[in-house]
Amino acid sequence: MQSKRLPLPEQKNYDRAYELAYRLAVEQLARIDDIEQQCRQSGSQYQVIDSQKTILIQYLNQSYLITFPDTEISLVNSAEKVATRDKVLILHYFTSAKGTPIANRLITFRELPEGSAYFPTFSKRTIQPLLEHFGKEPHRLIEAGGKLGGHKTDYGDAAVTINAFSRVPITIILWRGDDEFVPQGNIVFDATISDYLPTEDITVLCGTIAWRLINYLR
Repeated sequence: MQSKRLPLPEQKNYDRAYELAYRLAVEQLARIDDIEQQCRQSGSQYQVIDSQKTILIQYLNQSYLITFPDTEISLVNSAEKVATRDKVLILHYFTSAKGTPIANRLITFRELPEGSAYFPTFSKRTIQPLLEHFGKEPHRLIEAGGKLGGHKTDYGDAAVTINAFSRVPITIILWRGDDEFVPQGNIVFDATISDYLPTEDITVLCGTIAWRLINYLR
């Protein structure tokens, strides 16, 4: 099934673009014939609650409900409004998921489709903010990552793996700077990530993760 998708914008004041992306994602969801199969492929759960068809999906250590056919997306046990950007990411993940088993082989952003072209933007909006806030104290990344359900991994001076979605583990690695070298960092992915999200969405997702981690420091 061919996806009709508008790339997610990254700049401010793009509310209308996000709304358009969301409408297109809702249309894509409506064209899925076998919702239960798509739930299996994405690691989500199909449920019927009070005669209402729902999808229970995990995103950044929180549970979300997609109700359809009206396609409302809400946090479980919370009245907090879900940002349109997050709604689009959730729907893009669900509708794109191919069910490919995790490969347990890490790749860099540059190895993604068109990753080399996107990399300067990706680095500016994800790696650089993380270095500015965690570079001198990379151990603090572990604590902040735990709030997103992440776990410590053995890379660099500090690293954490966060399951952004059930089938999308993302690993952030930091190397501490010193008098001779500035702090360094990287974000790596399971080799299957492109079977779940396109490259432009991965940029937005990692930017979302970076700023949530930074906000946990405040």
